[in-house]
Amino acid sequence: MRALPFADPGIPDTSSRGRFLAWLARAQWRTLVVGAFFGITWMLSQALMPWAIGHGIDGIIADDTSSTARWAALVAALGVIQALAGVARHRASVANWLYAAFRVIQLVTQHTARTGPAIPKTMPTGEVAATVSSDSMHIGHAMEVVPRFAGAIVSYVVVSGIVLTTSVPLGLMVLIGVPVLVLAMGPLIRPLQERQRKQREALGDLTALGADTVAGLRVLRGIGGERVFTRRYTERSETVRGAGVKLASTQALLDAVLVLLPGIFLVLLTWVGARLVLDGTVEPGALVALYGYAFFLLMPVRTAGEMAFAVTRAFVAARRVLAVLAVEREVVDGTAVVTSPALSGTTDAAPPAALVDEVTGLRVEPGSLTMLVSDEPTFTAALADRLGRLVPDSGVRLGGVPLDELPVEAIRRRVVVSDPEPTLFTGTLRGGLDPHGRHDDAALTAAMRAASAGDVLETLRDGLDSLVEERGRSLSGGQRQRVSLARVLVGDPEVLVLVEPTSAVDAHTEAAIAQQLRGARAGRTTVVVTASPLMLAVADTVVWFDDGRPAASSTHDDLMSTVPAYRRTVTREEEPA
Repeated sequence: MRALPFADPGIPDTSSRGRFLAWLARAQWRTLVVGAFFGITWMLSQALMPWAIGHGIDGIIADDTSSTARWAALVAALGVIQALAGVARHRASVANWLYAAFRVIQLVTQHTARTGPAIPKTMPTGEVAATVSSDSMHIGHAMEVVPRFAGAIVSYVVVSGIVLTTSVPLGLMVLIGVPVLVLAMGPLIRPLQERQRKQREALGDLTALGADTVAGLRVLRGIGGERVFTRRYTERSETVRGAGVKLASTQALLDAVLVLLPGIFLVLLTWVGARLVLDGTVEPGALVALYGYAFFLLMPVRTAGEMAFAVTRAFVAARRVLAVLAVEREVVDGTAVVTSPALSGTTDAAPPAALVDEVTGLRVEPGSLTMLVSDEPTFTAALADRLGRLVPDSGVRLGGVPLDELPVEAIRRRVVVSDPEPTLFTGTLRGGLDPHGRHDDAALTAAMRAASAGDVLETLRDGLDSLVEERGRSLSGGQRQRVSLARVLVGDPEVLVLVEPTSAVDAHTEAAIAQQLRGARAGRTTVVVTASPLMLAVADTVVWFDDGRPAASSTHDDLMSTVPAYRRTVTREEEPA
């Protein structure tokens, strides 16, 4: 079996659901072929068992000991082959399931990471979570059934040939009856698919509501909205339950048909066979084999029904997967050819470069600690997004080269923007600070102390190897903010843009961060969006924005004494009456 996850899941064909599923099948064709081989061997050995037993019975009736012994040995050999092939088939089937499911999961997660905020703006987070957790499994199940379905087809053909050779009427009944049974299930497939779609949509809405509720639980408790959302969640749950009941009723009807129709077919087949034996047209051993074939044919028919059900669910799941993959990222690679190795991202030895925002006229000198202040925090936050090209058409130049013309990967290597509400992932603290494992413990500890997060490190039992829960739930808001700051300091980007990096810490910690940030970023360009006087006091340059334009640029002390509007914003003074 291959190691999972895949190093490269590939580029899918997203033109249609059928083409996407066909692409998945081609991506793992070797495993499908192996599974089909063992599936055919496994089911064919079962199909030949009644044939061998029938001939053995004829030998007993004829009192032919040697013939009976040969057929008994063949029955034993078929049993061994069936057992060994069954183990190999099951292993290959599970591999097909996992390979398809993991490939879908990787495609969705990588696309989600690549598109950034585009997917949350397009669809609820719960939809993406349900696609990863549920839809990928449905597609994997369809791949798992393929080997058994291949065995069902081959064994059906072989059994039909044997029965047709034994008796033309019985053979025609098999050749015509089994396809009729499969076609008779067709009218149930379309309503089943429609109810699956409705149940899947209701479940996705419920998952999204649950995720959003959990994310805002503290706010809900603060405003007393728990009961309202509990009632809403209950109503959505009832919708999901109703859709599930309708889906289950259709599935139950399909299962009943899978039992009823083959049962009727077997009764007719047995009745005709018995009459042929009484007429002397068929040998007694062939009659025994006929009963074996009658029971065996249930397996191919049910496998065909399961294949139809699995493919139906796979098509429904593929539509959801394609909906996620259809979301385009807002920021795309530039088309310009960049000759500078530093700006193209092919080297880490990047010379200092000025950062210029052509929209506002802001110029950030290389190697400086520059802080941006405005009486409208949303304006400076949007400016920070432009400086890091987190939005299309940023209008920013780095070293004279427009960011809009650079590859996104090159920009992410050179310019890092840290949000005020950072996201921490499940795993060790070491892995969260240094995902690629490029730094030693000394560097990680130094970054933690530079972010005034030394106390966080000391309170964790296993230090850097301590487990951090999802979204850092085990840490306070201020601790999460400081760990996030340490994370970007470890990366040491050429340009670091921090948005309100101390909004969740106390004044003492904020003063310590301000002093240590200056030393940690010496020689590197750092832009901080803040209105905190403790942070502004250590800046090389403070830029005050008024009406979307830089109105003043100087030190914090100078602006405090010369720009009243700046002083009011920083000290939060009231406007004079």
